[in-house]
Amino acid sequence: MGSSILIENGAVLTVDDAGTLHKPGYVYIEEDKIAAVGAGAAPETLRAAAGERIDATHMAVMPGMVNAHTHLFQTFLRGLADDKPLLEWLAAAIWPVAQALTEEEAYVAAKLGLIENIRSGATSVIDHQYIHTEPGNDDGVCRAAEETGVRFLLARGWTDMGYHPAFMETPDQIMAEMERLHAAWHGRADDRIRIEFAPLIPWGCSDETMRRTYAQGKAWGVGSMIHIAETRKEVEMNLELRGLRHVEWLAALGALGPDVQLVHSVWLDDHELDLLQEHGGVVVHCPVANMYLASGMARVPEMRRRGVIVALATDGPGSNNNQDMLEVLKTTALSGKVSTLDAMALLPEDVIWMACRGGAHAFGQPQMIGSLEVGKKADVVLVDLDTPFAMPVHRVASALVYNVNSGSVDTVIVDGKMLMRDKEVLVVDEKAVLAEARAACARLFARAGITG
Repeated sequence: MGSSILIENGAVLTVDDAGTLHKPGYVYIEEDKIAAVGAGAAPETLRAAAGERIDATHMAVMPGMVNAHTHLFQTFLRGLADDKPLLEWLAAAIWPVAQALTEEEAYVAAKLGLIENIRSGATSVIDHQYIHTEPGNDDGVCRAAEETGVRFLLARGWTDMGYHPAFMETPDQIMAEMERLHAAWHGRADDRIRIEFAPLIPWGCSDETMRRTYAQGKAWGVGSMIHIAETRKEVEMNLELRGLRHVEWLAALGALGPDVQLVHSVWLDDHELDLLQEHGGVVVHCPVANMYLASGMARVPEMRRRGVIVALATDGPGSNNNQDMLEVLKTTALSGKVSTLDAMALLPEDVIWMACRGGAHAFGQPQMIGSLEVGKKADVVLVDLDTPFAMPVHRVASALVYNVNSGSVDTVIVDGKMLMRDKEVLVVDEKAVLAEARAACARLFARAGITG
């Protein structure tokens, strides 16, 4: 008999198309799938059949969120960008440390960052991993994902022009390494781990290699992730170089579609939004990082009105400085209101949809994850609302967006396996990882000549 879990007595936010809330309700899991979802008390047949029962009284039961863009190596770089805009921060902090990063340090940093994601209620993570100074860095990150049990998409970053020489590769190197990673990791760990191309930034990627990588991704059935229009300066750089704004450039290359994740998308004009409507593309909104680096704020309410799919992300912990997805929910809602002067611009339900359903589109698996529906993967999060910060709970979605943070995440399930229960991480020795991270970071900073 396979494993089964019954979650009962909780407020079940399904995030289905109808926005169904069962208060109270239940979720029944068999193996790696959701087998039943319903309102009220669970049927006695399910209670009797369950291998394990979880009492979710005073808890929200929701789909696992998707952190649709991060840089896990930056767990070692928190606090180094507190006073620098993007391009200065890259030169002062990111490039010196990244040049010295080893495979083992990439593994430890990723393991630390994935524990942080688990604790924040993210069951799926997309890591834009562009530090290849040691051949096995990508493998180290994937190894961390395999061990921690998260659903993971390695968006392998690349740049072949105009960037720091230590991080540039030839087109043939990019293709060869992606073929190796695809063969080694894509579909591994019961298909929890996937690989895709991730051109870094328009000013660091040639037209020909963009076309080549996008075509190969299409052949493999995987998407592509790129930083787009994060700062006004970067848009000006592309206008000077190519005479096109960022989304215009992607459309001209034939590299714009529903399988492309456009990270940031802060400085898009009306024509670029028209192109997104026409061709598709998932905007990955990173509001905390955009505020932190004073980059600006994306036109998310308008994008949503136009039917553009928006996902949410923390961005790397070097420019946030954490990976708390519940904090991202609140920041998304508030920034949407203040940027439009419209208190109704983004409602709590809208924000949760972006974190779950929008994130599922960014991950490339909208039919498998993102909602609590029969047949979907059993990626489920329980959030404890029995706290002075939230009680009494009048609206569950509002409490999740405006009241709680990662400290309230109680239980995390991915593929029907418990990664965290009763606020205790089960998949690794968390204290040992913290000690390992301190030691690894100290060694890395000493070699890179960085003082914290």
